[in-house]
Amino acid sequence: MKTPESVLKKQATQKKIAAEKAAAEKAAAAKTVEDDKKFRANAEKYAAEYAATEKAAIEARREAKAKGGFFVPSEPKVALVIRIRGCIGVSPKAKRVMQLFRLRQLHNATFVRLNEATIRMLRLIEPYVTYGYPTRPTIEKLVYKRGFGKLNKQRIPIADNSVIEEGLGKFGICCTADLIHELVTVGPHFKQANNFLWPFKLSNPKGGFSRKTKLLHFMEGGEAGARGEEINKFVKKML
Repeated sequence: MKTPESVLKKQATQKKIAAEKAAAEKAAAAKTVEDDKKFRANAEKYAAEYAATEKAAIEARREAKAKGGFFVPSEPKVALVIRIRGCIGVSPKAKRVMQLFRLRQLHNATFVRLNEATIRMLRLIEPYVTYGYPTRPTIEKLVYKRGFGKLNKQRIPIADNSVIEEGLGKFGICCTADLIHELVTVGPHFKQANNFLWPFKLSNPKGGFSRKTKLLHFMEGGEAGARGEEINKFVKKML
């Protein structure tokens, strides 16, 4: 019995689809292997760069001490800002600044590039936030543990480098190591990398806040305002 032409056409179409699928899977596997090598090389390069920077800082500090002087480190370029108060009693101007910093909810955290304008804005919202200078390990923990990307206005977990590549690939940021390096060094595409990251949603700190001291400035024994390097210990409690 002769096979109907419609069946032959269907079989040919199915074969074609199967061949295309196999070719796509093969190409994707090859790309994964190639990308893995590239991302590992990038991570090693950045690790060497971080180590060299730390070594240079230590040598400069020793040299200054040997000459009887003081070593003055470079000014921090980025701050981590965490909202610690709600919306009750917030002035319209402070509310607008927090919207610009994307701090719309309690315990939201974002990175802010430090310059004269942003420092003034931070001083304006000091009663409602706490901020400081994050170290590289702190930035890594935030991205790995609480990192979500923004793709098509949706909150997507950074479970794979493909999420970062889709959102920031056109800027040369294709993996987690690239993203962290851009944030740590405040590179040329810091703004795009920071806007790609959804504001970090942190937990209430272990042990909670004290009712008596929460509203006071950090320098007065409270929680609000600038806390410098101490922000890293505070973030550790909230992860």
